[in-house]
Order: sequence, then C-alpha cells, then structure tokens
Amino acid sequence: MGRDHGFHPVRITRIIQETPDTRTYVLDAPFPYRAGQFVTIKACGTLRSYSMSSSPETDAELMTTVKRVPGGLVSNWMHDHLAPGDVLETTLPAGVFCLREGEQAGSAHEFAAPVVAFCGGSGITPVLSLAKSALAGTGRPVRVLSANRDATAVIFASALGELERRYPGRFEIRHHLDDWEGFVTADQVREFAGGDTEADFYLCGPAPFMELVENALLAHGVAPERIFVERFAQTADPPPEDAPEQEGTLTLVLSGRRHTLAQRSGETFLESARRAGLAPPFSCEAGNCATCIAQVTEGEAKMRVNNALDEDEIAEGWVLTCQGEPTAPHVTVVYED
Repeated sequence: MGRDHGFHPVRITRIIQETPDTRTYVLDAPFPYRAGQFVTIKACGTLRSYSMSSSPETDAELMTTVKRVPGGLVSNWMHDHLAPGDVLETTLPAGVFCLREGEQAGSAHEFAAPVVAFCGGSGITPVLSLAKSALAGTGRPVRVLSANRDATAVIFASALGELERRYPGRFEIRHHLDDWEGFVTADQVREFAGGDTEADFYLCGPAPFMELVENALLAHGVAPERIFVERFAQTADPPPEDAPEQEGTLTLVLSGRRHTLAQRSGETFLESARRAGLAPPFSCEAGNCATCIAQVTEGEAKMRVNNALDEDEIAEGWVLTCQGEPTAPHVTVVYED
C-alpha cells in the first residue's frame, strides 16, 4: 500500500495570530501535498485533523490553521502551550477536498470552469489553499462567499484582500457578516452562484451551513458531482445501546492483541471497538481522513462513506473503520501498528 499513515515529527517555525481565536502554525515539514488537504495531529492522547491554509503553488512553507474551540482539548492546548521551536507529530497530508484531477494547478490543459466556494468560519482554511492554487496555476476564475459572525471573526482578511488586488477580474471575495445580515439564506446562495451552474462548488463550514448551501445549489440546478464538501464531524448517530446482536463474530487486532466480540446490527468497526473498551485511532468520523484505517484480513465489509481510500487500497482490504460494517459472519480487522 503506497499510503503512509505513520506520524512524523515536524517543527513549528512561526505562529501567526489570524484572529483573537485563530492561529496559523508554520511547519518545517517538506511534505508533498495538494491544495485543500489536511494533516492529522497527535496530541493530548488523541488525534485531530486540521486543514492547510498554504498552497504548494504559492507557499514555500506548509501552514495549518487552528481555531480555538470552546472546550476543545487539542485546539486549546495548541493555543495555550505551543511556541516556535516546538515539535508536533503529524501524519502526511491527506484528503480529497482538492481541485479535480486534470484541473489542478500545473495541468497542461486550461479549464475555464469557475471555482465557487461557500465557507463558514474556519471553513475558509482549505478554501484559501484551493483559491491560491487555482489562481496561480490555472486561468480559472475563483469566487468565495465567506460567512462569519462578525468582523472580528474574519480569518485571512488581509490575504483574501491581497488575492483580490493581485487577480482583478478573476478573484472575488464576499464577506457575509451574520451580525449585520443574519444567517446566509438559500436565496443568497443562489444569487451568489448566479449562472455558474457548471462551476465546481466547494463547501466547508458548520454542518447546518453546508446543508443549506448544498440543498440550495441542488435546487438551483447544480449537478451533485460538481459539489465538493469537506466535513469534519460525525455524520451518523451511534447505534442504540440495546441494538440487537447478530449471528457472527468480529475480531479486532489492535497493537498486536486480538479481541473477539459478537457482531451488532448497524454498528461500525469503530463503534464495536469502543463497545469492547478499546481506543483505536480515529479523527473525523466522517470517512474523510483515513486516520482510522485498518485492513480486513478475513470476511468482507462495506463502507457507508469513503472520501479517503482509492480503489487499489479497497481491493487490498483496507477500510475506514468509522464507516465500515461487517457483511460476513466472521470478520477480522487488523489495525496498523
């Protein structure tokens, strides 16, 4: 398997205060990556995924931007304790919230389809990365609607303004402030999309915001395959505690130890592991980041959502355990050491 799911030490070279509760961490990490991807950070005994705000086409350094979340274990630790010179453990960049293959920066073919993005709050982070790559490496126009609660919460205001000055006629940023205009409405989404129904649409932000935007775009005539959504939230309700057991067993191999338990109807491998008192790796719980990857070595499985693994990896038995369910009477799943 070509994917590297291990963790690598990276040094923080600079920290940029973007807003009172948002910081960009500039990393000495010479990893190849695509605009729109993220890294998963191991800290405080857990894992969190954070998008890159840098672009490989325009930035010499890799940058990830983190917003302080009230009660957030890792984001608060990073804001309160990290300083230049400190070392983080991160995965290699991953994720599929990228310019489409053949349309990314540096492509030999020039595409005219606009890039139109809707983002809420820190959802601007991967969108900034995408915008910089599309503008620097292609001739595609880019338009962004960025919604925030008020002017103090606007992240990357100066960087977005600079893009507008550098690419007149090709880049448009519209700041929507909830305290002045209320929440974004479906009519405003359709108005901003305008006649660009053949554009590629990128959505990142709070779940209710993205649901509203996606539904408005579909009603506006945008094809589903033209809409790309970045989610870092659990998308499915956990099974009830009294979910019925079903015939069959599930064996989980974690850190070299085997744990066998009865299969439970509608339960993912990750949920089964938690039921057994285990603590396997996971992050987004939405099928996006591959932090929870494991290999099915016996039996078969299906995934509810897969936005991280390619066909070759699936053929080798790799599965996202936050989305995978057994489809055979006896299934064995082995986590990487």
